[in-house]
Amino acid sequence: MKLYKKVFVNLAKVLPDSIYLRMVFLSKLKRKLDLSNPRSYNEKINWLKINDRKEHYQIMVDKYEAKKYVADKIGEQYVIPTLGVWDKFEDINFNELPNQFVLKCTHDSGGLVVCKDKSKLDLKKAKEKIEKSLANNYYLWTREWSYKGVKPRIIAEKYMEDQETGELRDYKFFCFNGEPKLMFVATERGVKNTKFDFYDMQFNHMNIAQHYPNSVSAIKKPEHFEKMIELAKKLSEGFPHVRVDFYEANGRVYFGEMTFYHFGAIVPFETKEWDKKIGDWLVLPEKIS
Repeated sequence: MKLYKKVFVNLAKVLPDSIYLRMVFLSKLKRKLDLSNPRSYNEKINWLKINDRKEHYQIMVDKYEAKKYVADKIGEQYVIPTLGVWDKFEDINFNELPNQFVLKCTHDSGGLVVCKDKSKLDLKKAKEKIEKSLANNYYLWTREWSYKGVKPRIIAEKYMEDQETGELRDYKFFCFNGEPKLMFVATERGVKNTKFDFYDMQFNHMNIAQHYPNSVSAIKKPEHFEKMIELAKKLSEGFPHVRVDFYEANGRVYFGEMTFYHFGAIVPFETKEWDKKIGDWLVLPEKIS
């Protein structure tokens, strides 16, 4: 491990949230983080990390516990079936799992093992990836408070793929006090060439980019776009801001996840004006919870 990384790791363990967030914000966005009078979207999300800490947020970001919440709120038919939940990789009985499934951890993002054919699954690589994810202190690096109390576990889910597109597209709705305002769809994720495309609630393509380029191909409006909007309203009601994600596969809508701190609030928008415009939609709560 290089010296600067060792220093960063040690600092992350001891720095207060406000100082740490200012340091990371300056490093990633090349400008100072104003927590006293936040105006942009990324600034306001960082403010929420410190000032909006409700216990039930920890349920909503837990990839296992959130399923119960969502089923009660909008119906179990929108929840991807869980095949099992375990504390350790060694506890998984792969003989009991179907030929196709997905493994993920409950407390972080990115630690995903997609199995399309169990006979070809590299258990050693799968174990390494899952155990690395289990050991990851997601809160420490992002200071996304809602993840702080989430118990690291492994879940297996039913493998999902849309027959028409050959992938499982993410439709991610930015919601503000129960009102979806903006959505982006993630495509081509399986080929390491991910594309993000932003749309308004009439499915008009918006001139926005963030981290990934726009697709060069036209994206078909999902069959159940209006249903997604309806469900996003129900799930986001009562929250200053939350991103609600859905999948559409073979004519059905499925809940993906709820995210309170999109991209950790450290990834710039292109153009910069959109950071301010989207920030205007986010009305911060007057009182600290």
